[in-house]
Amino acid sequence: PAWLRRLCGQLLSERLMRPNGVQAVVRGIMEGTGGGAEAAAVDWRKCDAVAKILASCPQQCLSLEDYYSLVCPQILDLLHIQDRQTARQFQRVASTTLLAMVKEHPQLAERHLLQPLLAPLLRCSGA
Repeated sequence: PAWLRRLCGQLLSERLMRPNGVQAVVRGIMEGTGGGAEAAAVDWRKCDAVAKILASCPQQCLSLEDYYSLVCPQILDLLHIQDRQTARQFQRVASTTLLAMVKEHPQLAERHLLQPLLAPLLRCSGA
């Protein structure tokens, strides 16, 4: 029913914008993906679905700028997970989300994702 879909969307949005909310949502959705070719395909579909969710600003958020400032640092944190199996899934989600955000809102993605991601490289190159 529509009311249940709205309520689930609202709860998901609220969780995403909390500290470590992105990681909690990604863990919840990706949990249980095992090995093998079939599981890998399911894994990719799940990664794409999670990326679409993360790249979409919820209706409850006051502004796109606020959403990006809250969620983008958490997306970058997905790149630093230590467990190998989990890290691979989280890196897929992070890279797919980054690509979607850059396509949808390039200026915000540059400010909140690309600049922080490339900052160490820019410091080393002296640019």
